[in-house]
Amino acid sequence: MKDSSRHIQIMDTTLRDGEQTQGVSFSPDEKVQIVKALLEALQVDRIEVASARVSNREKEGLIKINQWAAENGYADRIEILGFVDHQLSVDWIIESGGRVLNLLTKGSAKHCQEQLGKTLIEHVNDIKQTLDYAFSHDLIVNVYLEDWSNGYADSRDYVFALMDELKGSGISHFMLPDTLGVMSPDEVYDSIKDMVRRYPQVQFDFHPHNDYGLAVANAMTAVKAGVSAIHCTINCLGERTGNASLAEVEVVLRDKMNVHTAIDETNIVQVSNMVENFSGKWVSANAPIVGADVFTQTAGIHADGDQKGGLYETRLSPERFSRKRSYALGKMSGKASLAKNLEELGLSLSKENQAKVLAKVKQLGDSKQRITLHDLPFIISDVMESHDYHHIKLLDCAINSSLKLDSTVSILVEIEGKTHRAAGSGNGGFDAFIDSISKIIRQYDFQLPSLTDFEVRIPKGGHTNALTECIITWDMGDKPIKTRGVNLNQVFAAISATIRMINILWHSRKINNSSQK
Repeated sequence: MKDSSRHIQIMDTTLRDGEQTQGVSFSPDEKVQIVKALLEALQVDRIEVASARVSNREKEGLIKINQWAAENGYADRIEILGFVDHQLSVDWIIESGGRVLNLLTKGSAKHCQEQLGKTLIEHVNDIKQTLDYAFSHDLIVNVYLEDWSNGYADSRDYVFALMDELKGSGISHFMLPDTLGVMSPDEVYDSIKDMVRRYPQVQFDFHPHNDYGLAVANAMTAVKAGVSAIHCTINCLGERTGNASLAEVEVVLRDKMNVHTAIDETNIVQVSNMVENFSGKWVSANAPIVGADVFTQTAGIHADGDQKGGLYETRLSPERFSRKRSYALGKMSGKASLAKNLEELGLSLSKENQAKVLAKVKQLGDSKQRITLHDLPFIISDVMESHDYHHIKLLDCAINSSLKLDSTVSILVEIEGKTHRAAGSGNGGFDAFIDSISKIIRQYDFQLPSLTDFEVRIPKGGHTNALTECIITWDMGDKPIKTRGVNLNQVFAAISATIRMINILWHSRKINNSSQK
């Protein structure tokens, strides 16, 4: 049943469980920045930031975090994982300025017996000893039942006995981890519903992992079954396949279950980008909410539908996350896709020129995954400069370059319906092309003018697969000529500019010859 008045806490464990991702280690300063972003920008209810007794460097970072949190009223929202070790973890947390202990206990008989080598009663006695010491130092204590998902499935009598011993002891949250990510939504619902029914006065958290790709679905089901908090990480960081994505959990709880969270959705992408940069673990382009491409329409029919009435828009709008919808340019683009991008750039083209630009976009899209908004002005300039002179056509070109040897080029061109082949060499691919094309056009008493300037640009953003624009200035004596070429390859952009220059001059020569007859 949906209940918009129900609040579900989001506990973020990016800095603790997320840091168990292979190859991830946040510096103390990075941790402080992430903490500030999580609590101030994203407004997460609680965050777990470290494990006790890991290292002195970890402790130094934690001291900075706790000092900042105390000064800004967040001390009780900073949580630290600790262990059943009587005074050791508690003292470490106190020395770092911490206020909240997340105590890791064994939630399955197998872990208790085989990993600890203890009976339930022995483990309970150790837990209570640590609890008493923590409470005597005014710490808030939550308890993890590690491996609870397997414990409930295999030895639920053990789980109930452990709960019976610990309930009423002052523990704030009992946290139920699917430690190995083995549960299905049905299993989550049945087991958590049973726990909630047996212990109605207890606040339960659910801590999912994503080994079966079910972390978000399981989080939804846990909320339906009665938990009061869900544990997440930014960008699904975590051991193995990671934890539940905070962005995805927030959105499905709000949109599909109509429950309330404190998360400020407008800052989700900003925080995701920060964690992506600090962790070095890059977000997939199609990751829900935060991926680079998730609000990009590729098919022309989708752009057409949006233009005619938002037919392909949903409640999951980019504006919620301070993003914009975009329309990809490529071989699948249609008139509406181009129109949307021109609108974004504030440009207006005639229908005839739009058709030319779209044809060029489709042509480039056959050899490039996607053309960006920043590529479009290059394409427009290239098309607008074209005069449709095709006296000489480049049919094929092969370039071979090496580090220490001259580059070589083989070309196949068509001039006035006749094909020619030539090879050339030079100091780089473009120089070799000039050598080869000169050999062909010399047969027609045509000589290339001198090159006086050579400019290469790529669009803003600096992507390695961006279009390249090459503008060449040619010495024509009294008045220089500039020609432009656009291609994915820098050398071929220059070749395109050269072929354009030859066609312009060839056309001019034909006109002059005709007028003299």
